[in-house]
Amino acid sequence: MKELDPWIFLAVFQEMLGPLLWVLILAAVLGIAAFVAVLLKERKIVSRRLVRAELVGLVGGALALVLMAKVSSSGFTDAGGPADWFLIALVFGVGLAVTTILIYAVAGWKALLSGSN
Repeated sequence: MKELDPWIFLAVFQEMLGPLLWVLILAAVLGIAAFVAVLLKERKIVSRRLVRAELVGLVGGALALVLMAKVSSSGFTDAGGPADWFLIALVFGVGLAVTTILIYAVAGWKALLSGSN
């Protein structure tokens, strides 16, 4: 593969995840929009909420690895080179980041709607 074609990645992920791919993409887009809305509404980042969201994000990263192992035909023991380990770290990082953003947004909206921080 000499070129980096995003449509190839989309096709591969669609084949691996099926309809779950679109659910995950929709959740990520809505979560990011809710996160941006919370930031615009509060005009600050609440550190206590962020730390709690990051802790839950660790679980989200681990669940992303579990999902990766379920949908792929190889396991973690098949990782042989640096590219494999980089991909594993990337999957964990994306799972951590998206989960952190989602949890921060949900907690932010909960605090805004209840009138507390």
